[in-house]
Amino acid sequence: MLRLATLAIATLFAAPAAAQSVQALGDFRDWAAYSASDGTGQVCFALSKPTEISPPVDGYTQGYLYLTNRPGEGIANEINLVAGFNFAPDQPATLTIGGTSFDLFTQKDAAWLLDATQADNLAGAIRAGSTLTIEGTSEKGILVTETFSLSGATAASRAIGGC
Repeated sequence: MLRLATLAIATLFAAPAAAQSVQALGDFRDWAAYSASDGTGQVCFALSKPTEISPPVDGYTQGYLYLTNRPGEGIANEINLVAGFNFAPDQPATLTIGGTSFDLFTQKDAAWLLDATQADNLAGAIRAGSTLTIEGTSEKGILVTETFSLSGATAASRAIGGC
């Protein structure tokens, strides 16, 4: 998880001056949780990497799914995917947990919840579910499915809940 944490922190804080302090809150099976400070205040996030990508994508780099709280900005339970590949322009993606689907919008290699008012519902589904899948179309027109384990997601969510 240390390598995962290093990559996550580097992704979250692209500018070295932005990250003033980072604290590991714990590893929770397939998830890890962190607290950090940046120019906007405290940021707490839980993250995981996919357990499966199908079909394999040419040029794939590591993907991550984040659940983030930014209390200074009034943001809680923000979901963000860094897919590890570029999505086709103007093509949505779908996140599914236990038969419930959420629409995502995509930009380059990232995706976010289309309807931000569904963030708490999605966070609840993550805590209640066992597997999460995201389907999106790559820039080469291939439908790609990334599967994430939700084992440890509840504990990681609780760890960032005090942020």
